[in-house]
Amino acid sequence: MSIALILIGLLGAGWLLRFVGQRLTGNKPFFRDMALGVAFGYVFGALVLVWLVWAYIQSHSADATTANNFFFLGKAVEGFMIFAVAAFFFRLLGRHIGPDASRKIFRSMPLTASFGVLVILIYAFVAIFAAWLAPYGQEEVLSSANIVPGGNPAIGGNPDFPLGTDQIGRDIMSRLIFGAQNTVGIAFATTCLAFFIGGTLGFLAATLQGWLDQLLSRGVDVLMAIPSLIFALLLMTIASAWAGSEKGLLTYYMILIIAVIDSTRVFRLARAVGLNIVVMDYIEAAKLRGEGLGYLIFREILPNAYAPLLAEFGLRFCFVFLTIASLSFLGVGIQPPTADWGTMVRDLAQFINFAGFAPQVASAPLLAAGAIALLTVAVNFVVDWMLHKSSGLKE
Repeated sequence: MSIALILIGLLGAGWLLRFVGQRLTGNKPFFRDMALGVAFGYVFGALVLVWLVWAYIQSHSADATTANNFFFLGKAVEGFMIFAVAAFFFRLLGRHIGPDASRKIFRSMPLTASFGVLVILIYAFVAIFAAWLAPYGQEEVLSSANIVPGGNPAIGGNPDFPLGTDQIGRDIMSRLIFGAQNTVGIAFATTCLAFFIGGTLGFLAATLQGWLDQLLSRGVDVLMAIPSLIFALLLMTIASAWAGSEKGLLTYYMILIIAVIDSTRVFRLARAVGLNIVVMDYIEAAKLRGEGLGYLIFREILPNAYAPLLAEFGLRFCFVFLTIASLSFLGVGIQPPTADWGTMVRDLAQFINFAGFAPQVASAPLLAAGAIALLTVAVNFVVDWMLHKSSGLKE
């Protein structure tokens, strides 16, 4: 009943906002054409913003209990503000520095896309230079274990380990940095392999059609009928028996398994796009010139299918990235002592039990989970922008 009353109150406030706006602006189009649902959204967004400001103030309260209750929310607000400001200045910098082509891209780039590009560049930089950025090795066991993140000695922290150490004394910051290299790097390689397999077979099916198209399409239908995560978990369990004590070999099995499973989605898209392209006049002209199959696929079809495939690459990377993290969390993905974010979440999950009275301790598993979530959101922001641009819609 209380939720219904709140919704009715918000709808009333939205109607009042629209009514007052129409009167104050002389019934200008912005308020005149505003739907009640849009006005409701503005009111709801304003209330959420006020609540976040209040919660952020509470997170810095002198009362320790109140501050602990709002600790994570306060950190989330701080992180959002930092990244929003960084994305704004990154876009501003891109509009004034660099070649004309890049400046043109930044001028049409929304703030969400600039945030996504900035985060992706940071992750790529950390992954490439992990060996130089990490203060310790990913497998290095130090003398102190279970150091609390934050570096405050009063609550069990250590300035030498700003993000703390895990149960056996490995530096969490170093493992997060190497996790970017391992988790993100393996996900990128797997996505590239999935696109090579699915894209090549999809374009072949679209170009040759006939029995090959039917054979590949029915095989893909069978694979897509099985839930991907369950199928991957089953195959990885079998691969674990094959790999035995060779933990590195299991990683190669994982790349191949996930690439084959995800290539089915790429195949469907590549085939659908290819079927629309092969009926074009320039394809017929290339066939009449005597061009071979490789020329048709890589010189004629692929360049014209670039936009949807590039957008799909971003989405597929997110799914592959989350699948690898999920398999590692379940214990059949990237094997320890190799640093991996999914494994870190699993190993540090017990610290969540301390969230009620020691939020700094509970933040240890959330660091790896936050790294996974942040990259996923960033890639989706960029993909949304790319889809908008490829659709031909105006801003």
